[in-house]
Amino acid sequence: MALYGGIDLHANHSVIVVIDDQDHMVDQKRLPHQLDSILARLAPYPVELNGLVVESTSNWYWLVDGLMEAGYQVHLANTAAIQQYEGIKHSNDFSDAQWLAHLLRLGILPEGSIYPQEERGVRDLLRKRMQLVQQRPTNLLSMQTQAARNTGQAWSGNRIKQLTCKEVDELVVDEHLALAITSNLVVMQCLNAHVHTLEKVIKRHVKLKPAFEPLLSVSGIGEILGLTIMLETGDIGRFPSVGDFASSCRCVGSERLSNGKRQGRGNTKNGHKYLAWAFVEAANFAVRYHPQIKRYYQRKAAKTNTMVATKTVAHKLARACYDI
Repeated sequence: MALYGGIDLHANHSVIVVIDDQDHMVDQKRLPHQLDSILARLAPYPVELNGLVVESTSNWYWLVDGLMEAGYQVHLANTAAIQQYEGIKHSNDFSDAQWLAHLLRLGILPEGSIYPQEERGVRDLLRKRMQLVQQRPTNLLSMQTQAARNTGQAWSGNRIKQLTCKEVDELVVDEHLALAITSNLVVMQCLNAHVHTLEKVIKRHVKLKPAFEPLLSVSGIGEILGLTIMLETGDIGRFPSVGDFASSCRCVGSERLSNGKRQGRGNTKNGHKYLAWAFVEAANFAVRYHPQIKRYYQRKAAKTNTMVATKTVAHKLARACYDI
C-alpha cells in the first residue's frame, strides 16, 4: 500500500498526517519541534511512504535536512502556489497537512527548490549583507532631513559619508539636534564596517562558478552582486524560460484581463525578493555608470516615473543574465 505524508510546519510544533492511495487517513499527530520525536512517529512507514511534503516556511532547514539524512524522499511545498480547496467548510492544521499529502499523491504539488545545505550559510550571509545595506539610506535620509529642517542647508550624501562626530558638533549649534544627527552617523558608520567585514568573509569562502563568471560582463554587476545572483538562482535549469526567470525576479507586471479589459491585479510581490533586490541594485549602478543605459532610463522615466524606469532596466538585466 502506497502512503504519502504531509507536514504542516509552525513556529513551535509540526502537524504530521499520513494518507494512503485512497486518501484515507492512516495517521495524524501534532508534535513539538524535536527531530527524534518526528522520526519515531514516521518509523512504522519506512517502505510504504512514497514521499513527505514539508511546507516552505522560514524555519524548514532543520526538518528537511533531518528527514533527508534519515532516508526519506522529501518535497518542499511552494506555499505561494498552493490553493486550498474552496468548497471545504472547516479547515485546521490537520486538514492543511492532509491537503499537502493529497497534492503529492495526485502528482500536482507545486514544489520549491531544496537549496544545497553546504551553500546555505554563505547565501544567508549575503542576505544579511543585503539587510544591512538596505538600512544605510534610512539613516542618511534622516540626517539630511534633520539638517534641512533645522539649518536650511542641503547636505549631500557624499558630504555626510565624510562627516565625523566632531564636525557635526561644530556644524550644528543645538546640542540635542547634534546628538540626533550623530546617532544616525554612528549607526551608518557601524553598518559600513559590518558590510565590509561580511564582504571579506564571503569573498574568502565562495567564488563565482565558471557558468556564472560572464555575469561580471553585465553593466552594474560586480563581484558581490554576481555572487548574490549565483547563490539565489541556484540551478538555472529550474527556470524553464527567460520569462519565468524574469517573473521570479519580480520584473514582470501582474494583471488579469478579460475581453481586453483589466479585471484586477495579481500578487505583484510573488517571486524571489532577494533576486529582485539584486537586479534593482544592478540597475541603479548601470544607470549611474553606463551612458547608453542612462539615456534609455531617462527616456523611460520621462514617459512614466523613475521607479518604473528602474524596474524596466532591472528587467532587461535579468533577461540578459539568464541568456548568458
